[in-house]
Amino acid sequence: MTNVTLGLAGAIGHDPAAALIVDGQLVAAIEEERLIRRKHAKNEMPYLSARRCLQIAGLRAEDVTHVAIPYAPVSLFSRARWHYAYRHWYAPDRSIDSLFNGNRRYRRYMKELRSLLYKLHISPNKVKLVSVEHQLAHASSAYHLAETDDKTAIFCNDSKGEYAAIFLGSGHQGKIKKIKRFYSPDSLCGMYAALTDYLGFEILDGEYKVMGIAAYGDPDKYDLSYLARFDGKQFKVDTRLITTIGLRRYKAKSKGHYFSAKLVEKLGPRRAGNLLEDPYVHYAAAIQKLYEDIAIGLIENYLGDILKDTGRLAVAGTGAMNIRLNQRIKSHPLVNEMIVHPGCGDPGTAIGAAAYAVREEGIKIQPVNAMMLGPSFNTDQCVNACMMHREKPQWEIIDDPHEAAAELLSNGQLVAWFRGAMEFGPRALGNRSILANPTQMGIADAINQQVKFREHWRPFSPSILDSVAAEMLPDNGQDEFMLFNTPVSRKWQEQYPVIVYRDGSTRAQVVREQNNPDFHKLLTRFQQKTGHGLLINATLSRPGEALVCTPEDAVNMFMGTDLNYMIMEDVLVTKREISDDW
Repeated sequence: MTNVTLGLAGAIGHDPAAALIVDGQLVAAIEEERLIRRKHAKNEMPYLSARRCLQIAGLRAEDVTHVAIPYAPVSLFSRARWHYAYRHWYAPDRSIDSLFNGNRRYRRYMKELRSLLYKLHISPNKVKLVSVEHQLAHASSAYHLAETDDKTAIFCNDSKGEYAAIFLGSGHQGKIKKIKRFYSPDSLCGMYAALTDYLGFEILDGEYKVMGIAAYGDPDKYDLSYLARFDGKQFKVDTRLITTIGLRRYKAKSKGHYFSAKLVEKLGPRRAGNLLEDPYVHYAAAIQKLYEDIAIGLIENYLGDILKDTGRLAVAGTGAMNIRLNQRIKSHPLVNEMIVHPGCGDPGTAIGAAAYAVREEGIKIQPVNAMMLGPSFNTDQCVNACMMHREKPQWEIIDDPHEAAAELLSNGQLVAWFRGAMEFGPRALGNRSILANPTQMGIADAINQQVKFREHWRPFSPSILDSVAAEMLPDNGQDEFMLFNTPVSRKWQEQYPVIVYRDGSTRAQVVREQNNPDFHKLLTRFQQKTGHGLLINATLSRPGEALVCTPEDAVNMFMGTDLNYMIMEDVLVTKREISDDW
């Protein structure tokens, strides 16, 4: 009998997603935000994404045999609920609720899940429902999709699931074993989120800006070590200052923040002006350093013996999107091989929950080498999107879209590139991208003026041919999913300054023909024309919007920016008449 497991994320109130594994093969995965066009899709269920996953696989609702969710009930006798109650004594309503009604959210979610399944025409009585603890789902997404015979250390660094925020364990022969958990409010991601909020950014979206600006500050100018400590046994966040709830929260303009008034007394007013100014730029550097130091301490303390034995480490959870921490972990002398799941945030728990459920059935998960797991569209659908758009863009079917794009890029034009299946995860990996020539003078300003409106201090990420990466990047810095912050030699820094951070590093995607032949072909054509085997690669989206999914999304985005050229499958789209030489 065919095993068809549908994974559904979204129990914690944001980032719903669906994933489908058929007989151990991940065949589809989609984030709901891409379909409803609302970033993070808060308080939504993964209805459209589940439907689309089934469509991609060519399956019907009645074919589903298992449904897996990344959320599970927690026993009253678990340390988790008592820890939460004890650490939130100052908010007695929350404290008492965790003891006497600690699975309230789970029960509410199960009710919503049943409604979702009926809406999908999946009978809850005819499928096996598997509840997977949230951090186990994160762990599975990294470990089971890259499983080997070697024992693997596992580090999940997350904001919060049911109660656990940090999971340290091991994976061997398909089984995941717990070594240590830390529970909310003692969360590394929570600590980082609190400073993100204090520094004037939105939680869930601003953390990467704090990480980026950290390179401009002096981490030793201000000591933030009092915010959290790890003494080899206990990790504890100071809730008098950060990760606060209830009356402890700092309030401004009727909005409660994730830190207290006492933090403002210690650090000064919440940032409202230039982030590059003292003290805020140095606070960013200091919190990044503290974040990394504690994470390294946890890994060494609880996973050191496994790493000494095999050197293999799997990392997942929202915190795994911090590429600077990833690179520091990867450079650790005990780590020989590091696996980071490309969808390491909460949408990836749809994949992780499904993988965990499938592995519990004794079925091995086939290795995943690419994350193009969403819908794809043909040329006729792209033409129709152009014809139906109210602003009537100019379009033309072309014989060689790769040659056309390479020509435009070599002439200094920006190109919106929409081909193949949509990516899963936070990165554009060459199927839904805005591309640019990294050697073009003023190209960063052009991208910002035409579409992205990013802060001037933020560099762009490159996609690099594997043959070029062998010369440009160190062996341990070659990654296909833009998950690491990699040092770049002085020669390459001088040649491609627009893709280099202040500290001389970059976040690069190495493109291999076997994993993405279409994008590899474009990079090869560009190299043949210019001698440069790399392109700037930014997400095909406007600021604050989800990555585009459909041709209609792409045309809407294109017409709402100052971009002049877009290639969708075999269609060249412009805003003016197409000349013979473009």
